[in-house]
Amino acid sequence: MNGPLLFLDVDGPLNPYAAGPEACSEGWITLAVPREATAADGRGGRSAGRLPSRIRLSPEHGRRLLGLGFELCWATSWMDDANRWIAPALGLPRLPFVDFGPALFQDRPDGVHWKTGPLVDHADGRPFVWVDDEQSSPDQAYVTARHRGPALLHHVNPRIGLREDDFRALVDFAGDLGDPDAQRVPG
Repeated sequence: MNGPLLFLDVDGPLNPYAAGPEACSEGWITLAVPREATAADGRGGRSAGRLPSRIRLSPEHGRRLLGLGFELCWATSWMDDANRWIAPALGLPRLPFVDFGPALFQDRPDGVHWKTGPLVDHADGRPFVWVDDEQSSPDQAYVTARHRGPALLHHVNPRIGLREDDFRALVDFAGDLGDPDAQRVPG
């Protein structure tokens, strides 16, 4: 794809982990993920407890994301495990992922999220949107100072996950770049 990058977090935007069960009922599925299938802990082991064992997903999100004209990329502690568990449930193809390596879950003294530096490095100047529920003003300052291209850090409420206004913000960003594919917004 030639469109801007869309870095996707799983827990929060796609799996609204902070929502009550009633918030994700019609059209949502519940996926049970075995504890041994959780993401690497950055030290070569597995990190049971870092990721939820039960997640709720809306297959509609996959269709909507594919129709945006972005190059999709996992930006999640699930890393490649998102291709095994999340992508099939959403109807997504196998996606590239950011390998966070030693940065995974490592707190920084400057308050910048552990994902931010690797995402900027991965983008390498390309326009990008980072959809997550954990960005803050230090992350925005970091991206502004170190990224050569347009970027949008789009916060998603983990109580509701991706909604129509979030998709509209993504389309608006791509449209501001002059991306003709930004008009392909499936309803």
